[in-house]
Amino acid sequence: MRNDRAGTLPGAKITSLSILKRKVARLKQDGKRIVFTNGCFDILHYGHTKYLQDAKNKGDYLVVAVNSDSSIRSIKSKNRPVVGQADRLRIVASLGCVDFVVLFNQNNPLEVIKALKPDILVKGSDWDRKKVVGADFVESYGGKVVLINLVKGRSTSAIIEKIIRDFAK
Repeated sequence: MRNDRAGTLPGAKITSLSILKRKVARLKQDGKRIVFTNGCFDILHYGHTKYLQDAKNKGDYLVVAVNSDSSIRSIKSKNRPVVGQADRLRIVASLGCVDFVVLFNQNNPLEVIKALKPDILVKGSDWDRKKVVGADFVESYGGKVVLINLVKGRSTSAIIEKIIRDFAK
């Protein structure tokens, strides 16, 4: 099934940083606004999909940087992610609101942000604006940082806790 917006199969949305950098530069030359966000997206849920749709609504193209398995283990726990990076990339890419997906191995996406120079950097409202990685960089060239309200009660951690509570008997 094709994504009418991007004209590509979901797997074709997954790309390397070097290729994505060239694509984003061309789109920006054409006057398109690039929105960037990042996350683990482990056990995708409604909170994730609403957040990504809201992010997409801030510009023309949405780039999602997904943490690698090793970076998730270092920032969350040795038991995470539940869903491996190959599947997480494919799942995020299958969403109609997402135009490009790139994997990153670092603990934060600063390298990706610096390479792409997005017009709009989006994070969830659970972040302190002063602690958003890349915010100063994006604002230094006139870009914007936008915090998006999250859906209350929706999180991967809450899903994992529910599974343990209700099914691990």
